[in-house]
Amino acid sequence: MTALDPTEMTPIVNRIKRAQGQLAGVLRMLEAGRDCEDVVTQLAAVSRALDRAGFAIVASGLRQCIVQGDGPDSIDTKKMEKLFLSLA
Repeated sequence: MTALDPTEMTPIVNRIKRAQGQLAGVLRMLEAGRDCEDVVTQLAAVSRALDRAGFAIVASGLRQCIVQGDGPDSIDTKKMEKLFLSLA
């Protein structure tokens, strides 16, 4: 796989930073003894945000492999499958 393009990563970095803020909020909720349902709802939102960031990173890497490589035949499909499944 090729290295990730930092300019394409800006929205993903922003998404991860938002998730980091959400996770800090979850910690504050736990420390304050907030309702279980509220905590789990926020934790699920953090999880979804991180999953979406991961899928965006894999998709960006795949796109770069196709554009910069020798076409679809140059992609290590087993490696890409493993990356996708690691997020599932």
